[in-house]
Amino acid sequence: MATGGSPAEAPVRGRIGTAMTAPTKTPTHPDLHEPVIDWFTEHARDLPWRRPDAGPWGVMVSEFMLQQTPVNRVLPVYEQWLARWPRPADLAKEAPGEAVRAWGRLGYPRRALRLHGAAVAITERHGGDVPTVHSQLLALPGIGEYTAAAVASFAYGQRHAVLDTNVRRVFARAVTGVQYPPNATTAAERKLARALLPEEDEVAAKWAAASMELGALVCTAKNESCHRCPIASMCAWQQAGKPAHEGPARRGQTYAGTDRQVRGKLLAVLREAVNPVPGAVLDRVWDEPVQRARALDGLVSDGLVEPLAGGLYRLPMS
Repeated sequence: MATGGSPAEAPVRGRIGTAMTAPTKTPTHPDLHEPVIDWFTEHARDLPWRRPDAGPWGVMVSEFMLQQTPVNRVLPVYEQWLARWPRPADLAKEAPGEAVRAWGRLGYPRRALRLHGAAVAITERHGGDVPTVHSQLLALPGIGEYTAAAVASFAYGQRHAVLDTNVRRVFARAVTGVQYPPNATTAAERKLARALLPEEDEVAAKWAAASMELGALVCTAKNESCHRCPIASMCAWQQAGKPAHEGPARRGQTYAGTDRQVRGKLLAVLREAVNPVPGAVLDRVWDEPVQRARALDGLVSDGLVEPLAGGLYRLPMS
């Protein structure tokens, strides 16, 4: 049920100048739960992976696609993907290069390979059904703590702390009283998330989805809409006067001119090609030869491109 980008609308890569310790007066858990869940019930977006017919596989596919990618870019690819591969076994039958091809321009295409690997493991180990047990989800290739918790929560209604960028930002502001969470998820954040979990599985799953949506739509990284927030009156950051971020300046990710851009251009040629592509064709993708060669070598090293005899290249087939 991630809502886009890392896995949320936009990655937050800021630091705080002080440790993330709870303020003296922390809102009690029910004080936060009820208004946020009620707000979610009224304002949640109608997204295909939230519908009952999405099933656990649909939820898992969405979680892979929404990492560092906004919802509006994911929607068309998600729908095409599920139409082509409605079950993990359908994807597992295909060459991994077909997953890379279908990934299109979502970015971070290694996610496509990881999703293909997870589909193969689900088919071989679990009879083609996405496992229900958190530890089994975590054991699948390409699945980390966040994705395992998200699938267990959103697909199976289990009680897990689901910490994406949006949730971390909501907790940082509402409970900890700072504008942004740390760069990487900390043990203190995980402890806080567990402490905030409702006791009942069903309510905990709703809370996970609701706090994520609140961060995506209201408690955003920039231009937050505090006047629309259901817990603004008890938000520690609001009560403290919304103190500014004290860490280093937060910088957006650049793309133009980077190796990521070159990799994307090289993959675009290979995705469109029916037959292996000569290296001379790829040479025309980018003028700077050293950077182009580095990007191509990286794609090969990551398993996204297969080199063939005679200086030919293709998407991975095995």
